[in-house]
Amino acid sequence: MLPWVKARSISGHPSGPYRDVRALRALTTCIQPGMNTLDRVFESSVCRNPHLDCLGTRELLSEEDETQEDGRVFKKVILGEYRWMSYDQVYKEVRAFGSGLAALEQKPLKNIAIFCETRAEWIIAAQACFMYNFPLVTLYSTLGGPAIAHGLNEAEVSHIITSKELLETKLKNILLEVPRLQHIIVVDDKLKSGSEYPRGISVHSMAAVKRLGAHPENGTSVYIRPPCASDVAVIMYTSGSTGVPKGVMISHSNIIAGITGVAERIPNLGEDDTYIGYLPLAHVLELSAEMVCLAHGCRIGYSSPQTLADQSTKIKKGSKGDISVLRPTLMAAVPEIMDRIYKNVMLKVEEMSVFQRTLFLLAYNYKMEQLAMGYSTPLCDRLVFRKVRALLGGRLRVLLSGGAPLSAATQRFMNICFCCPVGQGYGLTETCGAGTISQLWDYSTGRVGAPLVCCEVQLKDWIEGGYRSTDRPCPRGEILVGGPNVTMGYYKNKEKNTEDFFVDKKGQRWFCTGDIGEFHGDGCLKIIDRKKDLVKLQAGEYVSLGKVEAVLKNCALVDNICAYANSEESYVIGFVVPNQKQLLALAKRKCVRGLWEELCNNPVIEEEVLKVITETALTAQLERFEIPQKIRLSVEPWTPETGLVTDAFKLKRKELKTHYQNDIERMYGAK
Repeated sequence: MLPWVKARSISGHPSGPYRDVRALRALTTCIQPGMNTLDRVFESSVCRNPHLDCLGTRELLSEEDETQEDGRVFKKVILGEYRWMSYDQVYKEVRAFGSGLAALEQKPLKNIAIFCETRAEWIIAAQACFMYNFPLVTLYSTLGGPAIAHGLNEAEVSHIITSKELLETKLKNILLEVPRLQHIIVVDDKLKSGSEYPRGISVHSMAAVKRLGAHPENGTSVYIRPPCASDVAVIMYTSGSTGVPKGVMISHSNIIAGITGVAERIPNLGEDDTYIGYLPLAHVLELSAEMVCLAHGCRIGYSSPQTLADQSTKIKKGSKGDISVLRPTLMAAVPEIMDRIYKNVMLKVEEMSVFQRTLFLLAYNYKMEQLAMGYSTPLCDRLVFRKVRALLGGRLRVLLSGGAPLSAATQRFMNICFCCPVGQGYGLTETCGAGTISQLWDYSTGRVGAPLVCCEVQLKDWIEGGYRSTDRPCPRGEILVGGPNVTMGYYKNKEKNTEDFFVDKKGQRWFCTGDIGEFHGDGCLKIIDRKKDLVKLQAGEYVSLGKVEAVLKNCALVDNICAYANSEESYVIGFVVPNQKQLLALAKRKCVRGLWEELCNNPVIEEEVLKVITETALTAQLERFEIPQKIRLSVEPWTPETGLVTDAFKLKRKELKTHYQNDIERMYGAK
């Protein structure tokens, strides 16, 4: 076999299934033989590394309100050093908390919910639930009231773990809609006294539950029914891009197979590694990444998008963000965050003197050529890219990207400027976040790598969209993922299970992703389309909205974009979140004055932005019918809090369509 081939079709047919060359005989199911439940994996780590740092949180030194120029008030914090708990300390807290939950009548195999921001307490609570076999229902902290109530009622939850802030701002408002709820456990130390809750609901602090669990009589009388590999570990409610959230049932063996596949792609994982946790733990990407770290004795320092970098919104000017203090070696990120870093650095490059900018671009292009030939550039890294590298702490050795496709420009930039390989991955909640990850030494862009050792990937012809496994030069089709990481299906949703999952003759489970991919000669996968994103225009041309958006996101003026097309119309339109700095510069050049909202609603500015977008599209060789003919500039950015994007920053097309309904009618009406 050729040395550069990473995966191949085990049937010999171009449709596959494709497997990693190290898993041709059998798929890998667990990290160590016999370690097939999450509690055993964690206990094994504790035995090997009892005194090593496990979970770290920064100390809050001070908090103050700061008034901005526009009159808005922002909370700013000054944070101290990281305070660490050892593996042994975490294990003791996990046991005490699990025992305390059991003393509060939480029963094995009965669902319990967690609705909380990413923090050390989330993982302690989760490990307690795994140990005591309480299936953990996870809900995004950005979900709206009706979606939270839907998840809690569908899962028939009586106990929920949450934070003080989420209890006050979200949970409190829907308590009457969740009649089964009896116990609320708040992870913060100081509870607000005197708050009113409906009758029959008890509120406890996490510390009080741990004290209850540490009582000798509870420690001995509590019945522990250890989980089996096939027991449900997590019911993960996706903040999916369509409709009400669906609960995905994930077994212990599913998660372990998934993290085994992911860990195999990260060389030399171990106690010298520090991971920064800031993405939502209710998302499979973050949960899998942290589980990989705990299984290998790494340490996890917690952060949040508001405190991540020195320039983050909650960090007081002059004080340090979490990444500068923690200096992680491992990090996971969604493309939205990396695109933002890329644009910010490139704006700084534009502001450099001619000499500095020329030097930077020379070094950038030189390093790109050297990487393509497999060489490193230590001198360039030290002299030119050291400052950029310091933005992410300066020690990063692996950056995992998932959740959405990463643009080629951003991926190349991360490889070059951060002197750190980017493993671009592809996975879904339904496959435990595992599917493919590119090899760290593979510097090609736009691809998501070969299948992981825990699963195989098949291509299914999609005739209507014009994709077949017999296509030349690359076989193409809908991506199906099969293996031990494919989850048990949707909770209480038989119809959708029959639609999206199936079991083959060998008894292996498969998931039909709805994504379209192509396999390259070396066994690497490229995502090229999505079934739901394909729209047929009035004249019969097919437009892939995702493809249009991926191209136009490379435009400096665009922070985010949603392309929209209606089959009864002959052209595409777009909703655009403009880049503030670039738009203000454009307005200045065109001598247009006004506040931000006025600029976004100004037809002259709209027209100018459309011209720039059209140029970007033509340069990238989009067809004329694929280019938006009209656009609407958004005053507000799209964040998970607005409900217009998911927690992984994927567009929620249905919500965006509703939000911009008047604009759609205007853009299509005035022909």
